[in-house]
Amino acid sequence: THADGIQFALLPETVTSDLARFIPHLQDTLGKTIYLTATHRYQGQDRQRIHWLDHIARHTSAKLLATNDVLYHTPARRVMADVLACVREHVSIDSAGYLTAQNAERFLKPPSEMLRLFEGFEHAAANTLELAEACTFSLDELRYNYPREQTPDGIDPQVHLTNLARAGLQSRFPDGVPAREAATLERELTLVGEKNYAPYFLTVHDIVHYARANKILCQGRGSAANSLICYALHITDVDPLEIDLLFERFVSDAREEPPDIDVDFEHERREEVIQYIYRRYGRHRAGLAATTITYRMRSAVRDVGKVMGLSEDTITALSGTVWGSYGREISDERVAEAGFNPEDTRLRQTLEIAHELVGFPRHLSQHVGGFVLTESPLHDIVPIQNAAMEDRTVIEWNKDDLDALNILKVDVLSLGMLTCLRKSFDLLRAHHGVALTLHDIPKDDRATYEMTHRADTIGVFQIESRAQMSMLPRLKPNVFYDLVVQVAIVRPGPIQGNMVHPYLKRRQGLEPVDYPRPAPGKGKPDELEDILKKTYGVPLFQEQAMKVAIIAAGFTPLEADQFRRAMASFRNQGTITRFTEKFTNGMLAKGYAPEYVERCFNQIKGFSDYGFPESHAAAFAMLAYASSWLKCHYPHVFACALLNSQPMGFYAPAQIVRDAREHGVEVREVDINKSDWDSTLEAAPDNKWGFAMRLG
Repeated sequence: THADGIQFALLPETVTSDLARFIPHLQDTLGKTIYLTATHRYQGQDRQRIHWLDHIARHTSAKLLATNDVLYHTPARRVMADVLACVREHVSIDSAGYLTAQNAERFLKPPSEMLRLFEGFEHAAANTLELAEACTFSLDELRYNYPREQTPDGIDPQVHLTNLARAGLQSRFPDGVPAREAATLERELTLVGEKNYAPYFLTVHDIVHYARANKILCQGRGSAANSLICYALHITDVDPLEIDLLFERFVSDAREEPPDIDVDFEHERREEVIQYIYRRYGRHRAGLAATTITYRMRSAVRDVGKVMGLSEDTITALSGTVWGSYGREISDERVAEAGFNPEDTRLRQTLEIAHELVGFPRHLSQHVGGFVLTESPLHDIVPIQNAAMEDRTVIEWNKDDLDALNILKVDVLSLGMLTCLRKSFDLLRAHHGVALTLHDIPKDDRATYEMTHRADTIGVFQIESRAQMSMLPRLKPNVFYDLVVQVAIVRPGPIQGNMVHPYLKRRQGLEPVDYPRPAPGKGKPDELEDILKKTYGVPLFQEQAMKVAIIAAGFTPLEADQFRRAMASFRNQGTITRFTEKFTNGMLAKGYAPEYVERCFNQIKGFSDYGFPESHAAAFAMLAYASSWLKCHYPHVFACALLNSQPMGFYAPAQIVRDAREHGVEVREVDINKSDWDSTLEAAPDNKWGFAMRLG
């Protein structure tokens, strides 16, 4: 045998007779037709081998099958196939030997060529067509069945969800649920009932309930923060009506697409939640989605360079010429700048193959936390495998595959800051007697916001980077919604869309806030003001862009969602341009000035580089505020918890320690007699807070 399959030859009579006896045994055992595949290898014995196979088939009621053992669609791909074989086997092209093909014939040949090759064996070609016509499977045949969630006394899941949501909203508003919230909840519940999504909400509620019962800090984020149901069930902690979020960003009657609830758990304890899900549903009914890792230019250059025999120094220098993570080419100019000759034959071959390889699948990996749950065994619906990590099952399809088949996915994600906050709360309880949760932290604390004005945010969630620190003194957050904007504005989308400076100037009163109006009788005079007022007339969020498209450009909710998807597809540049005509014509038809329409669309187009959803920013802003408050009022506790939650964030432990000292925290060195594994707090009566931090 060789790597490319079995090499057939005329076999001794004893082997032939053994095979002649074995095939009828297979037929009796399986109750199926047995096929013997015949392929031309172009090695001089093809006709003899096919004759022999045909002889066996005729004497055993098996069927001869004409095949071509295809590896690529055109002969030009033979080079790529050889290179990938070498990558897989970790050898160079010069030492590959029989790993590489002798010819370029394993391509998808046209029917006329296959009939020519199998002249005299036309029945083999007829059998191939017969078998192909029998392969009638369609993905439409897959019937995904979400688990039937266990409910008290077997009541209907929708009824149980309704009861939980109403009770949860009462707990959120102990002094009485406002009429607006009550009406919104009923509207959402009605839509969820029509879509039959109640079991999905109950699943996420159950997982969150388990985590909180075991004191694992968690918080929902992403599009789920647009849902009042999620807020009522304590899955998320942002009241979507308080900051006017858009439920249609989460679930829409206009599209047949399951909702997506992302829940973050402490990164040190997420595995406990994952194993709870496996215990709850069984390994045969629960699995993590896969993610397909594809070649980028740097990884392509590295793998192809090794195969082509380039030195490690050369490979490193070439990959270093690629700009950014998503650079897709290396020009001759960059090759020359790196000190190489672009006309060198081996180097040119390497770069040509590497360019062709970009976008190819490289390997299959685990999704960060996307669980698929089923009522029937997983393997009835999707291919599965055991993960390299113990006690994990992985589905061999990725997120896009699952979305295409409307298979629900529960996202169990991890977040280092949740670990830090939980450890902070434990330290506060143990050393200060203060029992705090995320919801108990005082709102709108003046000292906390003033600390952010000074960009004193090392270690704070989301607003600790240099770019965020340079923005904080200019934006000066004073209320929670300012933090929502702060989290979202230092992103490629708003920067590319030229939204940052107009927003800051209007916020500081240096530029008038204008809300263009439609022509009389073409719409509500203040329709754009209703959408953009809280961001001073500048569209900063995906939800705002969707509302502008619906209200001012005449998009349907489904079209607006497609528009949103195009804005989010920052890796697929250009998809948003197909909405240009509809958006601009829609606004022009309502009488908006052409220059404003163009400016508005160009701003929104910036989202195609990465526009932040408002719901996502709101969930992150809550953690940004909580971590800022702890740093402001208990810097020793926050620094200790931060060190005990590493690795996370932008800063090394030494920088965290230095920052703590600058805030008056007494930091005591590691002592073999006093230090624990983690950093701890020790009594220090002379210190402002009564405690010093002992390094672990």
